[in-house]
Amino acid sequence: MTVRSGGSVGSTPEQLCDLLGIQRPVLSAPMAKIAGGRLAAAVADAGGLGIVGAGYGDPRWLAAEMAETEGRRVGIGLITWAVDRVAVETALQYGPAAMWLAFGDPTPYVPVAHDAGVRVVCQVGTVPEARAAAAAGADVLVAQGTEAGGHGRPVLPAVEAVAAITRAVGDLPVVAAGGIVDRPDYDLAVAAGAAGVALGTVLYATDEAADSLAAKERIVDAGEGETVRSVIYDLLRGPEWPPGYTGRSLRSAFTDRWADRLDGLRGDLDAHRLRYQRAVECDDVSLRVVWAGEGAAAIDRVCSAAEVVQRFPKV
Repeated sequence: MTVRSGGSVGSTPEQLCDLLGIQRPVLSAPMAKIAGGRLAAAVADAGGLGIVGAGYGDPRWLAAEMAETEGRRVGIGLITWAVDRVAVETALQYGPAAMWLAFGDPTPYVPVAHDAGVRVVCQVGTVPEARAAAAAGADVLVAQGTEAGGHGRPVLPAVEAVAAITRAVGDLPVVAAGGIVDRPDYDLAVAAGAAGVALGTVLYATDEAADSLAAKERIVDAGEGETVRSVIYDLLRGPEWPPGYTGRSLRSAFTDRWADRLDGLRGDLDAHRLRYQRAVECDDVSLRVVWAGEGAAAIDRVCSAAEVVQRFPKV
């Protein structure tokens, strides 16, 4: 077991970079349909591991986005509970540098990826999940904290999750996710035992992320306390997630009105879905979802992905 000078255990940033073939211990979170080929390529060019967020496994979207990477060494992320072996095998045909599996049992898919010569990154939120992923053969674990944007479960803050999970899995590299924007966040995560960091919201607010400028500026404008966990947008957009999962987004007129009134929302769901669709069509970010974590409050402008990744050290 590796013991750091500060007393924490786990793999080091140098070991993570060697394992994944990167220069900086930075992974881009596979934000579904936001983390496309341009963003993954930009992260790769800056020395990190860019991940294309293939989400529910749409093969047409994935093909178009992988073409945007122009042959760069990037990974592919999938939502485990929502895909099957066909989707995993389709993703592996692109020869990704890593397969990121999140939200579900990775056991059926880890050997499939390993047989293709691909490293597997498993996103977890609890010690039992971490032990199960390690037993399944994961090469890297991502410890997702409750402050992270997008879907997850409100369990532990990122630094606490990292500390607990590294104690449970020993030398297996653990990457911190949730609320990480800048070098001080990285330093805290590494002190807790992390071998690197995964960046989501801060990379959403970059030139290369696949969403509108209005959505990115909404992240920049967000202050403390402007995110909320709910299932509202799953009800409005679909699909509904398994019990226990919620999504952290920026507050909106929808979340302000319905967060504590889900029965009322469900009671006239067709009408609310129509209203939501109209908001999407006109890019009304006061209504449509903008997934974001608590780190949004520390983001002060839209910039390039390279600028973000280069805040973190080369090792």
